[in-house]
Amino acid sequence: MNNAKTTDLSTTYLGLQLSNPLVASASPLTGHLDTLLELEAAGIGAIVLPSLFEEEIEHEAMTMHHDMEHGVGHHGEVFSGYFPELGLYKTGPERYLDLLIEAKDSLAVPVIASLNGTTSGGWIEYAKILEDAGADALELNIYAVAADAATSGGQVEAQYLQLVSAVRKAVELPLAIKVGPYFSSMANMAQRFMAAGADGLVLFNRFYQPDFDLDTLTTVPNLLLSTPAEMRLVLRWMAILSGQIDGCLAASSGVHDADSVVKLLLAGADVTMMASALLQEGTAHVATVLRGVQEWFSQRDYDSVAQARGSLNQASSPDPSAFERTNYMKTLTSYTSHS
Repeated sequence: MNNAKTTDLSTTYLGLQLSNPLVASASPLTGHLDTLLELEAAGIGAIVLPSLFEEEIEHEAMTMHHDMEHGVGHHGEVFSGYFPELGLYKTGPERYLDLLIEAKDSLAVPVIASLNGTTSGGWIEYAKILEDAGADALELNIYAVAADAATSGGQVEAQYLQLVSAVRKAVELPLAIKVGPYFSSMANMAQRFMAAGADGLVLFNRFYQPDFDLDTLTTVPNLLLSTPAEMRLVLRWMAILSGQIDGCLAASSGVHDADSVVKLLLAGADVTMMASALLQEGTAHVATVLRGVQEWFSQRDYDSVAQARGSLNQASSPDPSAFERTNYMKTLTSYTSHS
C-alpha cells in the first residue's frame, strides 16, 4: 500500500496562481483552441500562445494597404482604390487576438501572450493591444542577432534594456523576458532586465540555426526540436541566478520529462516550460510528466514544491565561486574512457 503524502505542486509565476509548475511554451500546439483544451484537460498549469511577430504584422498591413490603394488616380471616379477600406479586413494582429479571446473564454488556466519584436514602437503598440485583449501576462521574446561587427556588446545590451523599459512604461501586464544565454555577464544582465521593469526571465531562447542547400546554393531554415541535453545549460544558469534576482524564473529548452522538471525546480525555477516534448509525445504527455513529478516529491515527504525550490541552487553554497569552480573540475575529471 502506498502511503506517500500528496505534495502541493502549486506555484506562483508572474503573480499568477498555477496549479502546477508545468507550462506549455509557445509552439504550434498552443496556436489552436482544440489543442489548448487538450493541454488543459491533461493538467497543464498555464499556456503561452505562439509569438506574434512584429515583422509579419507590418508586412501584412503594408501589403494590404498597397492593394487597397491600387488604381487610385487612374480613373476620375476612383478616389480611394477599388477595394473596401482596410479596417473592414482582419489584418495585423486580429487573428492572434481572436485566438487569445477564445482561449480566455474557454480556459481556466492562465493564458500568456507572446510578442516577438525588434523596435520599441512596434513592441509598445502590440503590447497594449494584447493587454486590452485580456492576456494574463506578456512574454517578450527578444530575438536579434548582432551581425554587424560595428555593433558592440554594450550597444546590444542597451537596445534590449530600452525595449523592456519602453514596454514596461506602456502596459501594466506582468512581463517575462525570454532571452538567450549569450551575454558576457548573464547574471549582471539578468539583474538589469529586472531593473528595467521585467517581472521574470525565461531561460533560454533557442536561436535556430539555418543550413545551406548544396543543390540550390541557398540558405534554408532547419528547425530541430530540443533534446534533453539542452536542459543542462538552463540548469546551470537557473542554479546561479536563483536567489540573485528579485523576480520569477522560468526554465525553457530541453524540458522533456519529470526528472528534468524536478531538477530545474530544485535549481530554483518557478515554472518549467515544455514544447518539443509535447510536439513529439502529444498533449497527453503533460499528465505523464505531472505524475512523475508528484511521485518524486511525495515519496520524499515534501509538503510542497515551494519547500524544495532552490534547495540546490548556488546560493545554498557557502562559497558560490568555489561551487562553480568545483563543479567545473569535477566535470572535466569525471569522464572515463571505455576504449
